[in-house]
Amino acid sequence: MTSEEGSLRALESLMTEFFHSCTTNERKREIEELLNNFAQQTGAWRHCLFFLSNTQNEYVMMYSLTVFENLVNKMWIGIASQDKMEIRSCLPKLLLAQHKSVPYFIRNKLCKVIVDIGRQDWPMFYHDFFTNTLQLIQSPSLAQLGLVMLKTTSEELACPREDLSVARKDELRKLLLEQVPTVLGLLTGILETYWDKHSVIASTPPPSPTSGENMELLGTLFQGSQYSKLLCQPMAALDSESQHLCCLVLECLAHLFSWIPLSTSITPTLLASIFHFARFGCDLRTKHKAGSFISSNSSSSNGQLNPGTVPLISNGEGRHGQQREGSKVDRARLGVLAMTCVNELISKNCVPMDFEEYLLRMFQQTFFILQRLTRENNAHTVKSRLQELDENYLEKFTDFLRLFVSVHLRRIESSPQFPIVEFLALLFKYTFNQPTHEGYFACLDIWSVFLDFLTTKIKSRLADRESVLDRYRDALVLLFREVLNRIQFRYNQAQLEELDDETLDDDQQTEWQRYLRQSLEVVAKVMELFPSHAFSTLFPVLQENLDVYLGLQQFIVTTGTGRRLTITAENDCRRLHCSLRDLSSLLQAVGRLAEHFIGEVFAERFSDGLAVVERLVEVTCYGSQISLYDLETAVPSVLKPDLIDVHAQALSALQAYSHWLAQFYSEVHNQNQSQFIRLITSAVDASSPLITAKVPEKLLLSACHLMVSITSTVRPVFLVTLTAVQNIFNLITAANQTHRLPQEAHMLVCRALSNMLLLPWPNLSESEQQWQTRSNSHANLVAALTQEYRTLRGTVNITPRRPDLDDMKAVIEQTLPVLRDLVDSISGESTKSRQICYQSLQESVQVSLSLFPVFIQQTDVTDEMLAFFLTLFQALRVQMGAAFTGQIIHTFLSMFTREQLAASVLHEGSAGCRVVQKFLKILQLVVQEPGQAFKPFLPSILSLCMEQVYLVVTEVTTEIKLSLYPTIILLLVTRGQTPLSFFCFTVLQKLFRTSMLFHFINVLLQVLLNKSHDLLQEEITLAIYNMASVDFDAFYSAFMPEFLSNCQGVDTSQRAVLARNFKLERDLPSFTQSVQRLVNDLRYYRLCNSSLPTGTIKL
Repeated sequence: MTSEEGSLRALESLMTEFFHSCTTNERKREIEELLNNFAQQTGAWRHCLFFLSNTQNEYVMMYSLTVFENLVNKMWIGIASQDKMEIRSCLPKLLLAQHKSVPYFIRNKLCKVIVDIGRQDWPMFYHDFFTNTLQLIQSPSLAQLGLVMLKTTSEELACPREDLSVARKDELRKLLLEQVPTVLGLLTGILETYWDKHSVIASTPPPSPTSGENMELLGTLFQGSQYSKLLCQPMAALDSESQHLCCLVLECLAHLFSWIPLSTSITPTLLASIFHFARFGCDLRTKHKAGSFISSNSSSSNGQLNPGTVPLISNGEGRHGQQREGSKVDRARLGVLAMTCVNELISKNCVPMDFEEYLLRMFQQTFFILQRLTRENNAHTVKSRLQELDENYLEKFTDFLRLFVSVHLRRIESSPQFPIVEFLALLFKYTFNQPTHEGYFACLDIWSVFLDFLTTKIKSRLADRESVLDRYRDALVLLFREVLNRIQFRYNQAQLEELDDETLDDDQQTEWQRYLRQSLEVVAKVMELFPSHAFSTLFPVLQENLDVYLGLQQFIVTTGTGRRLTITAENDCRRLHCSLRDLSSLLQAVGRLAEHFIGEVFAERFSDGLAVVERLVEVTCYGSQISLYDLETAVPSVLKPDLIDVHAQALSALQAYSHWLAQFYSEVHNQNQSQFIRLITSAVDASSPLITAKVPEKLLLSACHLMVSITSTVRPVFLVTLTAVQNIFNLITAANQTHRLPQEAHMLVCRALSNMLLLPWPNLSESEQQWQTRSNSHANLVAALTQEYRTLRGTVNITPRRPDLDDMKAVIEQTLPVLRDLVDSISGESTKSRQICYQSLQESVQVSLSLFPVFIQQTDVTDEMLAFFLTLFQALRVQMGAAFTGQIIHTFLSMFTREQLAASVLHEGSAGCRVVQKFLKILQLVVQEPGQAFKPFLPSILSLCMEQVYLVVTEVTTEIKLSLYPTIILLLVTRGQTPLSFFCFTVLQKLFRTSMLFHFINVLLQVLLNKSHDLLQEEITLAIYNMASVDFDAFYSAFMPEFLSNCQGVDTSQRAVLARNFKLERDLPSFTQSVQRLVNDLRYYRLCNSSLPTGTIKL
C-alpha cells in the first residue's frame, strides 16, 4: 500500500469515527485539530486531489473539497503559478469524470470550487472558464452539469462576497454582462426545444369541459396577440428527466434576472417560453403537501443546489428507484420557478422605454393564468381549484399581483390594451377564494395599494374626478360589501372561528385583530372614495345588530345572588355570541370612518354624522345604565367577554367622533345648543359610572380615554358643572382611596381633569375664560394628587436598610409619572395654560429638587426624577424662570461629579446610562434656548461635558460610547443665537477636530470593518458622514492619512491605493460609496496579505 493510500484509509477512518454517534466531544476536538493541521500543510491539496479520485466516502470528499475551497478563497494569492495551473486543469477533469457517480451535494461543492477559481483568475489566467460552461450546456449529456455551473457562476460572480476588491467586482459584472445575450439565447433554446419535443397537438381536438384550455380570453386582453394561440396549446407531457432539466434552466434564469438589467436580450420568445412553464402551476395534478420541496432560492455560499433539483436518473439517484415519468413535485416546481422568473423581472422599478412593450406582454400572459385560476367549471369551484393547487405557486402568483399593482400599474393603467376593470374582477375572485388566511391578508394588501394609487390619482386630477370614480365604482362597491361581510360571523362564521384571538404576534396583535384591522383599512379607503354609498351600506347592518344588543334588557332578571341573563339555550347563546362579535367589529368599522365626517365635508354629511353619534351615545348609556358587564350568563367564559367588548368598542367608537363633536361645537353650537349639551352630558354620564376599580380594566380604560378626548378635543365650557364630572373629581382627590384606580387609568383621569381646567375653551374670548377660578381648582387638584408626595420634603438622607424606603419609592414612582403626564399634555398649549400648570406644580417641583440629592444613589428613583425634570424643561422652562432654572442646573452639576458619572455608567448598566442621557438632554435644552436668560450656564455646561462626561465616556465600552457620544456632540454642536453659544461652537470645533472627531469616526470605521453591527451599516455610515461634515477639510487632510497610516495588515502601496480610491466627495451618496469601498478593499487586502506564505517578499 502506497503512503497516499494509507493516508486515505486513515482519513476515512477518522471521518467515520468523527461522525459516529458514540464519539465523545473531546475526541471530536482532537480529530478536528488534526484535520485542521493537515489542511494547513503546504501541498495538502495534492493529497486531497488523490483522495477525491480514489474514495467513495462522502465525508472524505466533503473534507477534501473544503480544503480546496479554503485554499482558493484564502490562500490563492500565495500559491505558485504552476500549482494553480495544475489545479485549474485537474478539478474540471475530476468533475467530468465523477459528476454522475457522486452525490449531488459533492458535485455542487466541486462546481463551486471551480467557480471560485474562475472568480479569481477569469479571464486573464483561466480564459476558457466561461466557455467551458457554455459548452457543457450545449452538450445533451452534460447540459444538467453545465446549468449547475452556470447558476453557481451567477451566484458567485455577479454578487460576490467581500473577499474581492471593488475594482475586481466591477470587472466581473462587466464580463458577465457581455455574456448575457449568449446565455439567454442558450437557455431559451433549451426551453423551446423541450416544450416542442413533448407537446402533443391534436389536429382537431374535441372540446373538453375539464381541460380548461378552450376558455374565453380575458376580454380584449389578447385580441390580436400572437401569444393567445400559444398559451392555449395543450400542456407538454414532460418526462422526469426533461422536467428536471427545465427546472434547472428556470433556476438559472431566476438568478440571472435578479441582477441583469431589463433589456431586449430578454426576448419575447424567452418570455413566452417561461409562461408556458408557468401554466404547470395551474395544473391540478401538481398538488402535494407543503414543504415537499425546498424554496427555489438555493444556497450560494456552499454551492449546494436545491435537493429538489437533483437528477432523477443521472448522478446516482436512479438507483433509488425513481420513475422516469414526471412527478407531481417536479410539475409543481416548474410553475413555481417560472413565476419566480416573472417576479424577478417585474420587481425592477427602472424600466427602459424599449422594454415597456415587453412588460405589457408579460402582464397579458400572466392575466391569462389569472383567468385560468379563477375559472369555474362543472368539476371545480374557484375555491376548490385554488385549494388543490400548490401553495408555493399561489404565493408566487400573489407576489406577482402585488408587484404589478405597486410598481407597474401606474405605467399601463390607462393603456387601451389593458382592461383594468376586468382585471379587478379577476382579482376580486382570486381574493375571496383564497384557501388560507395568509393568502387573504396578502390580497387585502394588494387592494390597499390599489386604493392608495386611485386616491392619489384622483387628488391630482380633480377635473375628471367623477369620471375616474365611475370607472371603478361597481368593482369597489362590491369589494366594500364583501370585505364587510367577511368580518361578520353572520356570513363567515366557519373561517372567523379558526382565527386565533389569544396569541400575540411581533406587532402585539392576535390573528383575529390583524384580520379585522386589515379588513377595516380596506373598508375605510373605499369609504374615502365613495362615502355616501359606504355609509348607506354599513349603517343598516350596524342598526340590525344594535337592535339585538339593545333588546337584551328584557331578558335580565334579578335574583337573590344578582342579575342574570335568561338566554340559556345553546343555539340562542351561540347566535347571541355571533351577533355580539359582529356588533363589536361593526362598531370598530364605524369608529374607523369618523374622519370622513369632518373637515370640509362636515356640513354636507352632518345628518349622517349626527345619526351615528346619537346612536353611539345611546348604546354607551344603555350599557352603563344596566351594567351588562356585571351580568351572570349561561356561558360566562364566552358571553361576558362579548358584552364587555361591545361596551368598550362603543366607547372607543364614540371617542373617535370627538373631532366631529368639536367641529359641531365650533360651527353650529349656537343653533343647536341643547342638542350638543345633551350629547356631551350623555357621553359623560355613560363614562362616569365606569371609572371605578370594580369595573373590568378594558371597559375602565375605554371610559377614561373617552373622557380625555372630550376634555382635550371638544373642551365644552359647561363640562366642569356636570354632576358626573364632580363625582369623578371627588373620587380622584379623596384623601383615602380604598380602591385606587390602576396606574394607567389613574393617569388618564388626572389628565382629563387637568385638561378641563387648563385648556382654553373654544369660541370664547380671553376675558371669558374664567382663568382665576380654573387656576384655583387646578391648584386644589394637584395639591390633592401630591399630598403624600409633598410630605417627603423633610427627608435628609436614606440608607438601603431604612424600613420605609420602599414606601417612599412607591410614592415617588406613583406621583411623578402623573405630574409628568399633566405637563406633557399641555406642552403645546397657550402661555396661560402653562403658567397655571406651573403655579400648581411649583411646590412639587421644589420637593423633587430637594429629594434629588437624597436619592442620587437610587438609580431607579433618579431616572424617574430626571424624566420629570426633562419634561419640565421641555414644556415649562420659560415659566420656571432663569433663577429657579439656575438652581436646578447648579444642583445637577454639583451632583453629577466625575465619580458619580462613572458609578452610573460603569456600574449601573443600562439604567445608569439612561440617567446620564436624560441629564445630557436637559443640558441640551438649556444650550438651545435662545436669548440671554440661560447664557451664564453655558461655560459650566461646556466644562462639565468636556472635562468630566467625555473623560468618563472614553473609559467605557464601545456600545456605551455609541449611545452617549451623539448626545454629547448634539449638545455641544448646537449653535444658538447668542455670541456665547457661537463661542461654544468655535471651541467645540477645535476640541472636536483634535480629539473627539477622530476618535469617534475611528470607532465607527472599526465597527464596520469588524462587521460587529452589520444590521446598522447604513446608520453607522450616515453617522460617519455627519461627523466628517463638521469639517471636511480636516477630515480629508488630517484624519484619513492618520487612519490609513495606523491600519494594520496592509502595506504602503495598498495604503496608497486606498487613499487614492477614497474620493474627496461631500455629498452623502458619493461619500457613502467611498466608505463602502474603503471598508471592502481594506478587508480584501488584509485577507490577501494573511494568505501569503511566511517570508514572502512584496515588491
